[in-house]
Amino acid sequence: MHSASFRMPAYPATSRVSGPLIRARDWLDERGKPAWIIAMILGFVFFWPLGLALLAYMIWSKRMFGCSARTRARYYAPSTGNSAFDAYREETLKRLEDEHREFVDFLQKLREAKDKAEFDQFMQNRGDKADA
Repeated sequence: MHSASFRMPAYPATSRVSGPLIRARDWLDERGKPAWIIAMILGFVFFWPLGLALLAYMIWSKRMFGCSARTRARYYAPSTGNSAFDAYREETLKRLEDEHREFVDFLQKLREAKDKAEFDQFMQNRGDKADA
């Protein structure tokens, strides 16, 4: 038997299960935290391990305690019929998204600089103690 004759399937068997689960997760995310809570309660009512699994997943994925900025999908609004306004709105939203991304990057660099300064100070203090 040649190893070249054996071919792995394009989609593993786990994708048969994960596909519907991902669609269900996305469907619940679209409806918000109340939908997750209702699903968890129904899980406890009909099959308690399912409710427990949903509760654990909600806590693990931070769906239970906020973090509503989990999905970073672009804002979409249907066309108003006024093409000039729609173009202006799209341009403005793109500019705001770019500014937001730049600001988040700036904050990350500030945090990294602060962490580096604190670490350098720690290493300097540690070196001073070793010399004494």
